[in-house]
Amino acid sequence: MERQKSMEKGLLRKSLSIRERKFPNEDAFLEAGLSRKSPREVKKPHNDDDDCRVTASVFLSTFVAVSGSFCTGCGVGFSSGAQAGITKDLSLSVAEYSMFGSILTLGGLIGAVFSGKVADVLGRKRTMLFCEFFCITGWLCVALAQNAMWLDCGRLLLGIGVGLFSYVIPVYIAEIAPKHVRGSFVFANQLMQNCGISLFFIIGNFIPWRLLTVVGLVPCVFHVFCLFFIPESPRWLAKLGRDKECRSSLQRLRGSDVDISREANTIRDTIDMTENGGESKMSELFQRRYAYPLIIGVGLMFLQQLCGSSGVTYYASSLFNKGGFPSAIGTSVIATIMVPKAMLATILVDKMGRRTLLMASCSAMGLSALLLSVSYGFQSFGILPELTPIFTCIGVLGHIVSFAMGMGGLPWIIMAEIFPMNVKVSAGTLVTVTNWLFGWIITYTFNFMLEWNASGMFLIFSMVSASSIVFIYFLVPETKGRSLEEIQALLNNSVQ
Repeated sequence: MERQKSMEKGLLRKSLSIRERKFPNEDAFLEAGLSRKSPREVKKPHNDDDDCRVTASVFLSTFVAVSGSFCTGCGVGFSSGAQAGITKDLSLSVAEYSMFGSILTLGGLIGAVFSGKVADVLGRKRTMLFCEFFCITGWLCVALAQNAMWLDCGRLLLGIGVGLFSYVIPVYIAEIAPKHVRGSFVFANQLMQNCGISLFFIIGNFIPWRLLTVVGLVPCVFHVFCLFFIPESPRWLAKLGRDKECRSSLQRLRGSDVDISREANTIRDTIDMTENGGESKMSELFQRRYAYPLIIGVGLMFLQQLCGSSGVTYYASSLFNKGGFPSAIGTSVIATIMVPKAMLATILVDKMGRRTLLMASCSAMGLSALLLSVSYGFQSFGILPELTPIFTCIGVLGHIVSFAMGMGGLPWIIMAEIFPMNVKVSAGTLVTVTNWLFGWIITYTFNFMLEWNASGMFLIFSMVSASSIVFIYFLVPETKGRSLEEIQALLNNSVQ
């Protein structure tokens, strides 16, 4: 009997020792009423239904985050709708307006360089607030501009904010959303961008460009106000060792009656495992164990821009005019179709999967670019001139809509999923910089290439789209329905 009691005491001491090591701040959790054994609040045991639960807090937090994407879409759509008014009022040449249109991506490149570090130091919420400082200042500069210099300064500041947004928004949503809806929720980033682009495509045909800048300013102010009502990312808090705040944020996101201890412990264990060697520097990113996710992330962003997507979106009006199709009608049709198509993709991304949508998107983009190449080629030789406007309309429409359905948003979803927490800053920064660097090259040279040889330019874009299908088929894994921790295990096994 005494031997049995002695064994029970020994097991109790061992259990308490393990608990003490695993939850060093348990007293703090008890004070906050967050422990599973809290006398003030009884949580229901964890079950699989909790993993499928999407609370109002997750919906609200996602909506607030993607309001920043709407601001991004307004900035992108502005250059197409305002082109005629700005070039006339300020007497800008083709080169000057090309600089104005493309300098948004140059600003995005600058923002991207610092995006990972800023998001890691300030946190996801405060980084979004920081972005809006640049966006609001940029819109004011453009609205009050009297010459090309102030236009470019404002557009550059707007681009810096957009570049920071492009990293922090998908990362924040991926870190708060349940795994079975993570793809759809992160894709809402692209959906809201399309809403902003569509709005400016439509109203840019009817209102003066200075008033258009005021319209762009309104969602920025709204976003700043709403950011004060959402929680910080629990994974970022856990990374800093702020376990009490991590569990509080996670509880708020998952519901007050849900036992979040298993998810919180999984997050903590994964971060502990990935950070054994400390925070990775940029030079350490190029190790064999990170090669596979790095190739996927950088490759997708590289191909996304070399498909010509930014140039087609930024200068849609120029493409319609060159093909002899009324630009006001063309941009309005694009705006009408683009949002429903992105909504469809938001629904399908967690049903069909990332790979299928990516390959379908690239296929449609390639065919659209090929059609534009044929259209402008016929135009240059005077063949079937009556078909050129129709081919141009179908080609531009198909390219923008198919980009919105997959290749526009899915690379950002995958970027937010594939990198472990210890390299998310350096890897995310490199991937985002790649996107904005090649985006700037495409948008700056697009008008010049359009005047030089439009048919040849779109033939190249078509070939890049075909190459993208091959890249996705052989290298990009399916991440649908997996938690971020399960994706890390999958990629680690692939490298080994």
